[in-house]
Amino acid sequence: MLDRHHDGHHDGHYDVRGSGPLLLVIPGGAGHPMGLEGAVARLSERFTVVTYDPLGLSRGPLDGPVGDQRVEAWSDRAHQLLDSLLSDGESACVFGSSSGGIVALDLLARYPERLRRVVAHEPPSIGVLPDSARQHAMIMEVYEIHRSEGVVAAMARLSAGLEGRSWESHPRPVSAAADGGASTRSGQNVPDSRETQNTPMDIFLGHVLRPFTSHALDLAALKGLSSRLTLGAGSDSRGQLPFRTAALLAELSGSDFVEFPGGHLGVLQHPVAFADRLAEAL
Repeated sequence: MLDRHHDGHHDGHYDVRGSGPLLLVIPGGAGHPMGLEGAVARLSERFTVVTYDPLGLSRGPLDGPVGDQRVEAWSDRAHQLLDSLLSDGESACVFGSSSGGIVALDLLARYPERLRRVVAHEPPSIGVLPDSARQHAMIMEVYEIHRSEGVVAAMARLSAGLEGRSWESHPRPVSAAADGGASTRSGQNVPDSRETQNTPMDIFLGHVLRPFTSHALDLAALKGLSSRLTLGAGSDSRGQLPFRTAALLAELSGSDFVEFPGGHLGVLQHPVAFADRLAEAL
């Protein structure tokens, strides 16, 4: 068993476990690998698993303000990381879930020479959907709710949007008085924002969700690489936005589509079964 980890400003943070062919894992959300331990432990029996944490969030809260994140920046750094770990002519497998799935797709489109197989699980690339305008509006609403009411309200809105449940948005005229005016138009969050502003969920809602879901994939490039690409979605996500998006992406790119155990967070809910399905897909 090999256990290494590395910190660095340019490539975030990564951990290496196991032995065998190299498998790069790109987590969802803001890239914090929390909850992935079970799946990684199982995968490390067959692969050298490199778990990538683009912002280094597993090392603790970030200091200072965080800007909007760019898909290309994450995939450029992932490519540099692979270059530093692989010998000349070697290639790796990549697994990315949710926002990490969007990065995995961008990585394949732009740096195919380093990638042998890519599995993208429920990447929310909603621009491909026929109702994309409505879905982008929903994401904007999540973003605005996060700014004015904080993480919990925004996540409730996002869950409803992903699951296709109706949502009653009702103005809350009392809020400014109730929180002492802290959520005025200055863009300040609710009163407790100072402690929470750099949590992974806060960074995800404020700086990842909007730019990542509106990132346009290079479908022409992915079409040409479809033999190396598998799109996945959880069987519990059937009928929901991320499942619909993944299935359509598979269709548009001409790549395989595989159902995984669980829902959007299947890798956390059923780590061993999920890891085994992933190993099969790879």
